[in-house]
Amino acid sequence: MNKFIFCCCVALLYFNSAYTQTSKPKTEPAKQERPAEEKKNASPDLSFNPDAAVITHHTVTIKGQKVPYKAVAGTLPVWDEDGKAIAGLFYTYYERTDVGKASRPLVISFNGGPGSASVWMHIGYTGPVLLNIDDEGYPVQPYGYQENPYSILDVADIVYVDPVNTGYSRIVGKEVPKTKFFGVNADIKYLGDWINTFVTRYERWGSPKYLIGESYGTTRVSGLALELQQAHWMYLNGVVLVSPTTLGIERGTATDAALRLPYFAATAWYHKKLAANFQQKELEAFLPEVEDFTMNQLLPALNKGSQLDEGIRKSVAEKMATYSGLSQQVILQNNLDISPNLFWKELLRNEGFTIGRLDSRYKGVDKKDGGERPDFNAELTAWLHAFTPPINMYLRKDLNYKTDYPYNVFGSVWPWDNDNDRTGENLRSAMATNPYLHLLVQSGYYDGACDYFNAKYNLWQMDPSGKLKDRIQWAGFRSGHMMYLRKEDLKTSTEQIRAFIRASIPSKAARY
Repeated sequence: MNKFIFCCCVALLYFNSAYTQTSKPKTEPAKQERPAEEKKNASPDLSFNPDAAVITHHTVTIKGQKVPYKAVAGTLPVWDEDGKAIAGLFYTYYERTDVGKASRPLVISFNGGPGSASVWMHIGYTGPVLLNIDDEGYPVQPYGYQENPYSILDVADIVYVDPVNTGYSRIVGKEVPKTKFFGVNADIKYLGDWINTFVTRYERWGSPKYLIGESYGTTRVSGLALELQQAHWMYLNGVVLVSPTTLGIERGTATDAALRLPYFAATAWYHKKLAANFQQKELEAFLPEVEDFTMNQLLPALNKGSQLDEGIRKSVAEKMATYSGLSQQVILQNNLDISPNLFWKELLRNEGFTIGRLDSRYKGVDKKDGGERPDFNAELTAWLHAFTPPINMYLRKDLNYKTDYPYNVFGSVWPWDNDNDRTGENLRSAMATNPYLHLLVQSGYYDGACDYFNAKYNLWQMDPSGKLKDRIQWAGFRSGHMMYLRKEDLKTSTEQIRAFIRASIPSKAARY
């Protein structure tokens, strides 16, 4: 799982937090404000309030329809066994105000890392505002944001949650051990508790409920699907996995190496590094051939190792070269096992570029063309460039959330405990025991960290009998990890989620 985890390594203060100030004219007063006398005598040092919120009111036009909504930006506690607040999670909650909320769908949104805030899908995908980028997702200036005409707020209310040490979320007190938060199963447990608190406080028990996670967030929500059922008796209608991880499903060395090839082929196709007969095909028509070769020829060859016939080895390497854009020599030198780092460095080496990890449409420039891995992740640098100014501007200006502390796009969650990751099996079990629960998976063909073919492999292993397949959907997009940054894919993927929500609200009893 480590290859799916990208956390920043800066040290963080454990007392960081936010304070709320008097709202603008069209804004409701901040909840739980301190008394005037207390404010007058307050220390100039910022202190963490794990339970506070600011409410503002807005309108967004979605698909030509004006949608009024309220936005709640604030913190809500994580409680320990004794009812003491041990952390405060920052969240942004959007609730449509011209319809009743009792039975209206609720989407609970997480990003990944672990150690990443929910900024990405918040202002890049499903929320009511959209950051300024070009149509392919690259940064533009001046920084800013606009209405999101593709937001799913017309069909569902949404809450974006920042786990501990991300966004404005913080631990309360130095004595609270990190192990309560920083690990696959600890993360699932405390977030399940927090969701219960949120659903209760905002009176959403009657709502059809959905979890959406991206990257490590898919590990998180897959585990939460079962945790919410077993520990909180909260049953979901749907789970959306955007660019899923391996979900704890074992691969083995040979399988892991083989499953990368379809992603290599998609990326080589994008950069026009393949023969004309492949380049002339549509990507979606070309990839099934590579997938078939991967499962039926490459995987058996890698499993044979040194027992593989030399003629077959060369034949397999030649085929890999035609699909990947790499030379047969490089493939043979690496025993048919090309690491992602080598691929990102090698594909455009002769042109003086590297390619991105999370989105291989992006190019980078290294200090030297030699070597076996890029100097930096070109796509992540571009995304931080594009996202960080707008989220800080938006939270302070439009949502009136004031603080002198930084919004941690990435925060330290080290050390993270990856042991006993059974989240793929958790999700399967949740679906088996809840006939209402549906699954939607969205993948970018050019994502090299959580690649599309591994996402397909997840589904095959999670449901080997095929008995759940009528409740499972998979979709691929001609973009990368955050496929929604490409405008064409944003339109398609949000409409897909909208249809998924509508289709998973049942008209009959839950039974097989």
